Amino acid sequence: MLTQSFADALLEAEAVITGAPHIRSEQDLAEGYDYLAGNVRGALQLAWAYQRDFPYFVMSTGPYTKMGLDNPDTLYFHSYLRDDAEYVVTGRRGSTADLSFQVLNGDYSPAEVPDSLTAFDDRDIEIAADGSFELRFGPARPNAGPRYITLPAGSAMLLVREVYSDWSRERRGTIQIRRADQAGAAPAAAGTETMAKRYRVAGKILVSRLRTFLAFPEWFYLNLPVNTLTEPRRTPGGLATQFSSVGHYDLADDQAMIVTVPAASRDVAPYQGIQLGSMWYISLDYINHQTSLTADQARVDPDGMLRFVISEQEAGVVNWLERTGHDRGYVQLRWQRLTRELKRRDGPTVQVLPVSELPGGLPYYEQARCSPAEHAARIAARQAAVAARMLG
Repeated sequence: MLTQSFADALLEAEAVITGAPHIRSEQDLAEGYDYLAGNVRGALQLAWAYQRDFPYFVMSTGPYTKMGLDNPDTLYFHSYLRDDAEYVVTGRRGSTADLSFQVLNGDYSPAEVPDSLTAFDDRDIEIAADGSFELRFGPARPNAGPRYITLPAGSAMLLVREVYSDWSRERRGTIQIRRADQAGAAPAAAGTETMAKRYRVAGKILVSRLRTFLAFPEWFYLNLPVNTLTEPRRTPGGLATQFSSVGHYDLADDQAMIVTVPAASRDVAPYQGIQLGSMWYISLDYINHQTSLTADQARVDPDGMLRFVISEQEAGVVNWLERTGHDRGYVQLRWQRLTRELKRRDGPTVQVLPVSELPGGLPYYEQARCSPAEHAARIAARQAAVAARMLG
């Protein structure tokens, strides 16, 4: 059977899911199988996209192929590269809050994070009045020009992130990639040997992704005290203009966590956001529930602070983050496109209290009130915005 290698990998992947140490409930297990399905889709897509001579961008993660505590505000694209070839990247800048590029020397594994060889955002590139741009990536050469980015030895992947702050108003751009010396050419037809190889690769990707991103929390989250958040720090992985604050929560159904953080000025951080994640290290349902908020989506209090309430019970305020039945999970705040380093004073503070005591714990509680009907309208707006975003 040509697909036997993938069938075997699928059984191994299922064992990884059922053996995950955090599983305590039927919901945990059901979500694990849903997570597995998304990884199957993603692994097959990535294996077929391993076309370094005829590359194209694939969406690395999205609402139905989640991994790596995916940011609900980000569109992730990547393409595979050779470090000895030249590639042309063209596109048109949209109106999103951030657009960044990163070259990695490999993929994530259960043992390590790939090295970031080059990272920059669109402030470092020439964008025409109509939003169009062109970049060239390739080996070092003399007099390469300002739009040429040298690929260091070992370059294997180009990762592009497009980040929304206002889901309803901002619009995504476009981006394409081609190998410079292959214009007008076509790849050879794939035979059964190639198909067998792709199924083998897909199986390896599947198992590796699952093992990798179950190990990530051990590295970055679970060694922290529960119900706390770190001060802002550079996000691991080499993104120089992104900081984050991370933590994990464990809350009873009658408890709430208040996360208070200064609202960053736009000249410091055009993007600021918070999200919740499940123990599978993926985002919660951000389409049909308010499990994430950006500074544009949230309410800023008169004192310049953002106050988010994480709880299972309806909090009755605009900045309520729904736990959706997850009594344990991850919290991450991000600041992107920064113009300065963040300090402790820029970061969050945390308070845990009974839901019944929220009015006393929120200094502007009355002004922040949100009725069930108003909350439903906010969810409807999220659903419409994500649908429009995914269709481009």
